[in-house]
Amino acid sequence: MAVRDEPCLGGREPGAAGAQESPEFVHPVIVARREAPCLSLPVLVTSEGSHPRAAGRTVVAMTNTKRAAMAVLLTASFTLAVDFSILNVALPAIGRDVGLPLGRLPWVTTAFALCAAGFTLLFGRLADIAGRRRTFLAGMAALGVSSLVGGLAQTAEVLLAARVVQGLATAAVTPAALALLTTLFPAGPARDRALGLNGALMAAGFTTGAVLGGVLTGLLSWRWAFFLNVAVAAVVLVAAPVLIDDVRPEHRPRIDWAGAVTVTGGLLALVHGWLPVGVLLLGVFWFVERKVAQPLVPVRVLRSRGVGWGNLAGLLAFATETSLVFVLTIHLQDVLGYSPLKAGLAFAALGLGTVAGGMAAPRVIARIGARGALAGGFVAQAAATLPLVLLGPDRPWLLALTFAGGVANLVAIVAFMVTVTNALPLADQGLATGLATMSQQVGITVGTPVMAAVLAGGFVPAVAANAAVALAAGVLFSFAVPPARTAVAA
Repeated sequence: MAVRDEPCLGGREPGAAGAQESPEFVHPVIVARREAPCLSLPVLVTSEGSHPRAAGRTVVAMTNTKRAAMAVLLTASFTLAVDFSILNVALPAIGRDVGLPLGRLPWVTTAFALCAAGFTLLFGRLADIAGRRRTFLAGMAALGVSSLVGGLAQTAEVLLAARVVQGLATAAVTPAALALLTTLFPAGPARDRALGLNGALMAAGFTTGAVLGGVLTGLLSWRWAFFLNVAVAAVVLVAAPVLIDDVRPEHRPRIDWAGAVTVTGGLLALVHGWLPVGVLLLGVFWFVERKVAQPLVPVRVLRSRGVGWGNLAGLLAFATETSLVFVLTIHLQDVLGYSPLKAGLAFAALGLGTVAGGMAAPRVIARIGARGALAGGFVAQAAATLPLVLLGPDRPWLLALTFAGGVANLVAIVAFMVTVTNALPLADQGLATGLATMSQQVGITVGTPVMAAVLAGGFVPAVAANAAVALAAGVLFSFAVPPARTAVAA
């Protein structure tokens, strides 16, 4: 049990007119509930329970520096989410310009996604060892350089190499940014709100990328999809060292290279569709982690219900929603005759829903807990998805239901993030966010090809299957996921 201060997103700054300092003390009894939402006093940290409770000190408002740091981290995360889909619409133009044949065009997306998903866990753990800010900045620098090379590429080989480095940069930046975000705020309402914003921007970024890619390709060139990253990386590299403090362990453990190689190889094999190889390598990884003195992922983490079930929930949340976007995109263009730009704009309701869901999620979690929000989000997502089987030329208004689906999906995503990050202490937040990021990227990468196979049987079975998976997930996680701990002592 430990005592810490929890920042508040509202209220007066210390020392403001009317603010009074109270003697600092630790009370043996936790107050039943928070009396005022902006009070933030010495917090008694317990291994489980609901919200941290006030013990007796004055209001501490979130500073402008923290707001700016959060803005930098969220901007980086949003940009990386956009990168997952920004080139999809531009693939034909890219193939013509760099001489990439039709059969190899998917590698423009696959080269990025494989590296982003396969190396995330390794880089998440490296962030805990080498320093999260250092890992974040190195990844952003790699993103900027590789994007510049990709934008100037004249051959397919150079372009694909740039996409590989972009994927590796994404694997480094995403968990490091999320770990910095979770360590910026202690567990509780402030962190839940930050995770809500992050989840909203990550999901909205995937949808925005499809629209933005079409606009840039149509008005300028697909190369500007790369150059956009260069500008963002430059701003972040200037601002981050000033605004963000690094977090490094006092004792730097050795890197578990055997575990790193087996888990990375296993994830790459799974994402690429080599299921037997992936399962074999991950089995070897489990054996290695039980034997080494300083494992990449300690067995206690692998056995944690919050980590295990929480990450499965994250994988399914991203897989169901991104694959639904794919199914609807094909249906809108091939069946309903929408242009690529019109099809992209048709997802505006979904994009708005994801933003609204990210904003609402902290309130939902505060009211019914992370487990209730996770299960309820999946069930509501299923209810909003199933009626889309009736989508047709005379019922385009059904697309409005994607707003409700987006809200529900983001509530589930934020609840999964809260469950996973609160299951591990502060020192392991790079690992926690690496696992969470790995789950979301594997979900994005695997969900679409699986749904494409289902779509071969028709639009209605594909949408119905998507809704069924979401409903089954809601039922499963209502009892499998443990109540998220609101605070974990460092």
